[in-house]
Amino acid sequence: MPIIQDEEFGKITIRRSARASQVRLRVAPDGTLRASLPLYAPIFLVKRLVKSSRNELRKLMTDAAPSLAFEDGMRIGKSHHLSVRATSGALQVKRSGQQIYVMLPHGASLSDSVVVRAIREVVQVALRLEAKSYLPKRLSFLARAHGYEYTQVRFSHASGRWGSCNSQGVISLNIALMKLPFQLIDYVLIHELAHTEHLNHSPAFWERVASGDPNYKQHRATLKQESPSI
Repeated sequence: MPIIQDEEFGKITIRRSARASQVRLRVAPDGTLRASLPLYAPIFLVKRLVKSSRNELRKLMTDAAPSLAFEDGMRIGKSHHLSVRATSGALQVKRSGQQIYVMLPHGASLSDSVVVRAIREVVQVALRLEAKSYLPKRLSFLARAHGYEYTQVRFSHASGRWGSCNSQGVISLNIALMKLPFQLIDYVLIHELAHTEHLNHSPAFWERVASGDPNYKQHRATLKQESPSI
C-alpha cells in the first residue's frame, strides 16, 4: 500500500477501493491516519484533503488516541521501561536493550502529539519483539495442555481486536496483548484456541473456554475495560 508522510501527522497509509466514491480519512488502530480513495483517483487528492482539514484531523486523532499517557520510568509491556532525558537538540526516541529512551527537547512535553507519535512507533517495535518471544511458546503450551491444534500464528497491531482465528486454524494475535496481565493474555489465547473447534460463540464454545479458564467470565469482563490500541 502506498504511504505518504505528513510533517504534522506522520505516516498516512493509502488504500484504494472499488467501493470508495470519494477520499476519506480515518484513524487506524495503530494511531496513524489511513486514507481510502477510488481506484484511479490521484494521490494528490489525499494531500489536498489533509491540508484543508487539519483542524478536523487534529480533533479526530485526539478523540481516537488511547487513554495511556506516557511517563518517565513507566513500564512498557513486560520487560521494557521508558526513560526520558532532556536535550538541547531534536526529539529522538530509540530502543536500546530493554530501555526506550526519549530525548525530549526543552519546551516539549510527553503529551505533545508529535512526541506521542514518535514514542508509539518505538513502543510498537518493543511490544512486537516481546510478543514474538512470549506468545508462540505460551500458545503452544496451552494448546498441548487442553488438546487443541492450530496451524500458524500471526502478529498484528493494526486491528481493533485482541486476537482472531480463521477456518484454517491460523491464529492472529495483537502485539498489544503484552500490555495485559498474564491471566488476561491466557484468556485471549484460550479464547482463540477454542475457535479452532468452534468458529462461533455458541454454548459449546464457552464450555470449551471454561475448561481452560474457569474464571473466563471475570477475565472477559475485565478485558472489556482495556483497549488493544497502542
